[in-house]
Amino acid sequence: MGLENIVMQARDPSTTGRFWSAALGLVDGTPAFPGDYEGRLDLGGGAWIDVCIEPVADPPPPGWRLHLDLLGGAEQDQVVARLRDLGARPLDVGQRGVPWAVLADPDGNPFCVMEEREVYRGTGPIAALPLDSADPERDGELYAAMTGWVPTTGVAPVSLRHPAGRGPLLELCPEPAPKVRQNRTHLDVRPDPGGPDQQETVELALSLGATRATEDWAQGHSWVVLRDTSGNEFCVLADPA
Repeated sequence: MGLENIVMQARDPSTTGRFWSAALGLVDGTPAFPGDYEGRLDLGGGAWIDVCIEPVADPPPPGWRLHLDLLGGAEQDQVVARLRDLGARPLDVGQRGVPWAVLADPDGNPFCVMEEREVYRGTGPIAALPLDSADPERDGELYAAMTGWVPTTGVAPVSLRHPAGRGPLLELCPEPAPKVRQNRTHLDVRPDPGGPDQQETVELALSLGATRATEDWAQGHSWVVLRDTSGNEFCVLADPA
């Protein structure tokens, strides 16, 4: 399997998509559905991740279990200034004296620009994908199986990365509070050609502690909506054509 999409939500996917396209250097693509945005982040060596933005009616709720940490490092101040010029704004989520900068995209979705960290060298513009987890070890096992990513040295209890050593870290972080609502950002995985198909991938996820989403919005798609052992949504996409 492989991690294919980072899926975000916004009231105006077009405006928000233009921001993330410029912020990350995405190659704009053709979205699967009218009104969505889709852009591709080239990680080099044939590796890539698509950033997809789908429309929602409501503003971002408080409490974020998955967000983007952008690479800042020695140029953190310059990166923050450039992102503000693109339409980001400072955001107060209760952080006090932290070395990273907390911003919001044009729709209000929070993200961070990180300080210098050795573990983020060579990641590209997205340094990490921090995901709140009630059990990082158990969720780490699930996501390793779902993405094909492997354990790596990081700042979280469990960190995973593409086996080529490219791109962001997926960081399983101890949750500050249990999940109470649908996440506004989630991950999509897709079976690789010649590997386990969609049904087999879903069955593997269930055997590792995932559960099916049973709400009406999760039904009737070509993809299967699951939740990890902490309740975070992720999708298993259809087999490749």
